[in-house]
Amino acid sequence: MSAAQWLLLALCFLIVAADGIDVAIMGFIAPAIVQEWGISRASFGLVMSAAPFGLVLGALVAGPSSDRFGRKKVLIASVLLFGAFTLVTAFARDPMEMAILRLLTGLGLGAAMPNTTTLLSEYAPEKRRSLLITIMFTGFGVGSAAVGFAAAYLIPAHGWRSVLLMGGLLPLLLVPFLVLYLPESARFMVVRGRKPEDIAATLGRVCRATFAAGTTFFAPEPPVTTKRPIGVLFSPGYGLMTASLWVTYFMGLLVIYLITGWLPTLIKDAGLPISTAANITAMFQTGGTVGAILAGWAMDRMRPTWVIAGSYLGGALCVIGVGATGALSASLFLWVLAAGFFMNGAQTGLNAFAPNCYPTVARATGVSWMLGMGRFGSILGSAVGGVLVGLGWGFGAIVSALAVPAAIAGLAILVGRRNGQALPTQAVGVAH
Repeated sequence: MSAAQWLLLALCFLIVAADGIDVAIMGFIAPAIVQEWGISRASFGLVMSAAPFGLVLGALVAGPSSDRFGRKKVLIASVLLFGAFTLVTAFARDPMEMAILRLLTGLGLGAAMPNTTTLLSEYAPEKRRSLLITIMFTGFGVGSAAVGFAAAYLIPAHGWRSVLLMGGLLPLLLVPFLVLYLPESARFMVVRGRKPEDIAATLGRVCRATFAAGTTFFAPEPPVTTKRPIGVLFSPGYGLMTASLWVTYFMGLLVIYLITGWLPTLIKDAGLPISTAANITAMFQTGGTVGAILAGWAMDRMRPTWVIAGSYLGGALCVIGVGATGALSASLFLWVLAAGFFMNGAQTGLNAFAPNCYPTVARATGVSWMLGMGRFGSILGSAVGGVLVGLGWGFGAIVSALAVPAAIAGLAILVGRRNGQALPTQAVGVAH
């Protein structure tokens, strides 16, 4: 790892942290907005649901754009987009105006995550690639937690608009550093036929390598039947893997969002105070941070598909344990901690695994479309909890039922493994 590679990791971590701030920000300021505008929580639901739909659209558009125009350009544009629209949202005058701005913010948020994953995967050393990517993803939790502490201070002192101003300014302050220090993908430059001297200069700066005059570069990858990124996803050798990634990510997010969104309510309805419910639910994220790092470490040493599948199946067993233990059990927080360890570890590990499933010409598209399709799982998970509560399902039944999608996620990634191609992880080939 050169200094430039460590800097790339730091910049990607900060982008993901800024992403976490702007994704979580509305949850912390919603009560203050509802009170100031005198509207119902149901009326504010349009605002809360706007960004997730923007995330889906942003992810689906970002991948093909990145595979055409470059990782660096699209990544900088995405940070500019979600930073600027978060800033402008501070001046929204009504829920409809705020919902439109949050939808536009979501476009940038949805584009940022897959591009940081793709770019870092193309420069991280093979032996530490999964670990470094999962460390990068912990930035999301750091940002989500940081905005909560910031909101607790800023709202009483300066009002809810100040939180949005902070959430918009921080990513915008990152942009000059991204322009100066973020490298373009060497693999992308080779595939797109950039000048050899430009590729040599980039690799020399990032990897401390020197190349003789006249050196040419090539991408050591199997040929593809189409140059259209979306077409590659379903071409021979990639179709089943694409489907398995989508199913796995969808099912994982369904479980995670239903637990994080509805577990506090279910615990409170069982008779415990909301502070206890919040603390127990926080164990899910705490376990997830540790699980993500250990999953990345294990994936660099064992078959990644077995690590991911085992984590999802472990999550399914722990979810059953949460449901069987009951909301009033003293050991509930341990079961929730374990469930978060396995489920979030598997989900983050999948982000580190996906880039190596596709050739350079479609890598960003493959990652971003997995994230985009998976977002429908988060939307369904957030909604289905309310439906099940309305049908009279209790704590144990709702939580235990989540073992089914968790197990499907684990099995799906194993099915895709049988069809997936093992792509070379060398950055570029060199020919003199």
